[in-house]
Amino acid sequence: MADQTHVLFVEDDDVIREATQLALERDGFAVTAMPDGLSGLEAFRADRPDIALLDVMVPGLDGVSLCRRIRDESTVPVIMLSARADSIDVVLGLEAGADDYVTKPFDGAVLVARIRAVLRRFGHAGGARAGRAEEAGAAADGGVLTFGDLEVDTEGMEVRRAGRPVALTPTEMRLLLEFSSAPGTVLSRDKLLERVWDYGWGGDTRVVDVHVQRLRTKIGQDRIETVRGFGYKLKA
Repeated sequence: MADQTHVLFVEDDDVIREATQLALERDGFAVTAMPDGLSGLEAFRADRPDIALLDVMVPGLDGVSLCRRIRDESTVPVIMLSARADSIDVVLGLEAGADDYVTKPFDGAVLVARIRAVLRRFGHAGGARAGRAEEAGAAADGGVLTFGDLEVDTEGMEVRRAGRPVALTPTEMRLLLEFSSAPGTVLSRDKLLERVWDYGWGGDTRVVDVHVQRLRTKIGQDRIETVRGFGYKLKA
């Protein structure tokens, strides 16, 4: 298991849980499968997996609450699984700190592709963007980009606001790096999905909207501007 990507999978449906576990293991993942949120939280704390797949509707501790508990303790990537493409389920999961979501019933190959896409973006954050940001006019000092009281260290992957550290998840960090690489330039939701979420196909732009709002709460509500009909931009 040490050389495998360890997946925590929380799903109360026995058939889905067993079939998905077997499919993931065939693709080379090590899987810990749990039937409810409380046992899932215990397994997370005991095993510290590389990624968590959480069904929204599980007993004991629902998936959204479990995601919040995990996010309080770790920046490990989280993908929510929902039986409905319901706006409330999707938004609640993302607001709780999930990085992505997959609607059930899902194709096993699609789920594996989404897992690998999340893991890829957690494995690197694109340091070359610092050069683009400097060209765009951001003040840079040793890999640190400065936008007013906001400092983005593109080498140390750290953010400070008014000198105080800002805790970002890797997805939020990648999103901020995209904005800081081109301050004042409007980035469409589709472009952000492609660059941050590695979507080579159309994705749900609600993922972008919720993550932008989460990022705003951490770096300042007025730092990222909405350009209606086009997308978002970081104020230069």
